[in-house]
Amino acid sequence: MTALDVKLSKEKNSVIKTNKLMSTILNVLKWVVLIFFVVYAIFPILWLLISSFKTNAELMSDPFGLPAIWQFKNYQNALKTSNLGILFSNSILISIAATAINVTLAGMISYCIARFSFKGKEVIFVMFSAGILVPLNALMVPYFTIITKMGLYDKHIGLIIVYTAIGIPLSTFIVRGFMNGIPKEIEEAAIIDGCGFFRRFFKIILPLSKTGLVTAATFQFLTCWNEFVYSMLLTSSTKVRTIQLGIRYFTNQFSTDFVSMYAAIIISIIPSVICYMLFQEQIISGLTSGAVKG
Repeated sequence: MTALDVKLSKEKNSVIKTNKLMSTILNVLKWVVLIFFVVYAIFPILWLLISSFKTNAELMSDPFGLPAIWQFKNYQNALKTSNLGILFSNSILISIAATAINVTLAGMISYCIARFSFKGKEVIFVMFSAGILVPLNALMVPYFTIITKMGLYDKHIGLIIVYTAIGIPLSTFIVRGFMNGIPKEIEEAAIIDGCGFFRRFFKIILPLSKTGLVTAATFQFLTCWNEFVYSMLLTSSTKVRTIQLGIRYFTNQFSTDFVSMYAAIIISIIPSVICYMLFQEQIISGLTSGAVKG
């Protein structure tokens, strides 16, 4: 082996070692960033959960410590103080009803836009999609005026209508992407076999768009469940208000029961977490598939 070969071999080994070192550094850096964001996302919820089992004195004296005695009665206080049971049932009723109506309408709208050719079709779809960009707070006055004029203020149906409407743009955007990806030959074969319009829609299109519908329904349910502004704006009594408004009952002019408030917050986020855990795979596949097919 010549001196040149030896030199080239050493340089090659040096390059390989440098590449391995850089790869190791990048891999460590990647995990550091991932761990940071995981801790950043989970720590507030974990702190909230632990704090909900403390006394107010323990919370003030040692915010990051563990409770000396786990105070499960905080959850009982949360349910009694703010009538959380009634508010919880209101949220369930309103969220499920608004989600069902929203997904049904979004499926019909998406089917018309995805399957039929007519003048102004793309303009209509752009108008629906543009609704995603409109801040919900900008619509407070119009929605309040409409609901009041219709005599639906402080009624379940008023919130259901509003929640259904504000979720239509996103649901239509998601579902339309799936329906665009369904081969038209399937419908053509169904038409040849004598399948009517409604039968095609309910027996063929909707089942094939199930992933998109589940994705849209999950986002709609989470939006309805966590919404605060319109629930406060369009209601005035406990018999209609949702669980998010129950949190404010723990604060008054002179004191705040923080630990019971934290317990109420934990109770309020449980359905959202369960909903996402149950439909996690459908949501991820729905967003990715819809993006590719749309």
